[in-house]
Amino acid sequence: MSLRINDTAPDFTTETTQGSIHFHEWIGDGYAILFSHPKDFTPVCTTELGYMAGLAPEFTRRNTKIIGLSVDPIDKHGKWADDIEETQGHKVTFPMIGDPNLKIAKLYDMLPAEAGDNCEGRTAANNATVRTVFVIGPDKKIKLMLSYPMSTGRNFDEVLRVLDSIQLTAEHKVATPANWKSGEDVIILPVVTDEEAKAKYPEGWQSPKPYLRIVAQPGKPEAPTV
Repeated sequence: MSLRINDTAPDFTTETTQGSIHFHEWIGDGYAILFSHPKDFTPVCTTELGYMAGLAPEFTRRNTKIIGLSVDPIDKHGKWADDIEETQGHKVTFPMIGDPNLKIAKLYDMLPAEAGDNCEGRTAANNATVRTVFVIGPDKKIKLMLSYPMSTGRNFDEVLRVLDSIQLTAEHKVATPANWKSGEDVIILPVVTDEEAKAKYPEGWQSPKPYLRIVAQPGKPEAPTV
């Protein structure tokens, strides 16, 4: 099954380092980040898990849960977590899925059906495609998929930036321009008429082209007064 943006994220029941979960129920009414790893005790992924552990409060502030996945068994995850805390300075407080039968990796189209049904004897190179970030919304739809090569650490600040955009644009009829960061100007969607836009943005907007209407971010916190 090939997954695309706006597909329903495949549901599953599995064991994690924090007990058994039913994925859709675990997500609840917020957002979730599912990010996968080809094997435990791999160097680049060690830095990634540590960085995500440090960012965990930022995701919590955005009503977003984090969950990791590696094809190795759960007992190895616990030992790896100790290494991560020792070397990266952050304790992994989010659950890690054990996927030794490769079921979830296949369910999420990260490994082909013929990949076998056991992690034993497989190397990180065999599992190179099990290295994707999925952002999933409260509607259980996939909002983002990012895949990186094993030699390149993933940019989780970018995941946080995209999450801000996803949550903003889900609430308001706007889009965010290239390299946008929270608090910066946004773009009024083409489906919004000028009449509707005037009611929403009575102070007006910049329009270098009729199809490009730039306006201050809705709900942007006001700058503190001195």
